[in-house]
Amino acid sequence: MELWAFVLYAVLVLIIAGSMIILSALLGERHKERFTDQPYEGGILSEGTARVRFPVKFYMMAMFFVVFDLESVFLYTWAVAARDLGWLGYGEALIFIVVLLATLVYLWRLGALDWSPDTRRKTR
Repeated sequence: MELWAFVLYAVLVLIIAGSMIILSALLGERHKERFTDQPYEGGILSEGTARVRFPVKFYMMAMFFVVFDLESVFLYTWAVAARDLGWLGYGEALIFIVVLLATLVYLWRLGALDWSPDTRRKTR
């Protein structure tokens, strides 16, 4: 194995990263002014607390986006190798898409994608 190229690359990365950190600490600007330690030092006064509660629907929608976005990456890689995979790969991708659609239908029927306030589903 030719491991020397990887070791050389790792050493160069560590040297460059370390020199950037050291140089920024040595050459960086240091000042202590009246408003430096306050958040929003751009002149905007903070109001309230930073611990604002958001509805769970925001987090759920973000998780759904991440999951379905990741699935699109899997389908893209399948599309790149579609000719090499043949009919077996096509069948596997079809099963994958069917599972995704079933999940989407389940979330839709559950009401997880419904944001309107007047159509709240009752828990059973």
